[in-house]
Amino acid sequence: MATELRVRRRSRLRNKEVSVVASKIFEAFAIAFDEKQALDAGDYDKTKVYIAAGRILAFDHDGKVVPSLRFILDNPPKNKHVTVDMGAVKFLCNGADIMGPGIVNADASIVAGDIVWVREEKHSKPLAIGIALVSGPEMVRGKGKAVLSLHYVGDSFWEFED
Repeated sequence: MATELRVRRRSRLRNKEVSVVASKIFEAFAIAFDEKQALDAGDYDKTKVYIAAGRILAFDHDGKVVPSLRFILDNPPKNKHVTVDMGAVKFLCNGADIMGPGIVNADASIVAGDIVWVREEKHSKPLAIGIALVSGPEMVRGKGKAVLSLHYVGDSFWEFED
């Protein structure tokens, strides 16, 4: 059941604005976004969101455009991934940050501060989007918090239906 998500000040973006959002998504994950697709922008709880085809496509976080999990699910990137063991799944789906001991693999190109997507090891399905707190190689052998969770399966962005 979808939770009610109120998007305020919703407006249609112009072609140039859509191009800017598409280029920022491409910068983060090398995923191409169809720039001819209608894209709306609005505010949700002090967060700017981008809506396409009735789903949240992305949101702003500290000046970066962050793709949503539904967008990642439809367009899985080949980079910036962190793979966790199956024991971590239930915690991630409740919004927990990603801890080093649960990480089994991470893209070696990840540096601290990157936007990353977290996937489970069995089927490589996305579970969360977050900010890397350490580099990819450090995540695999590290302890403590490795990724700060921004968006996860089951949160209000995930449940949004237009």
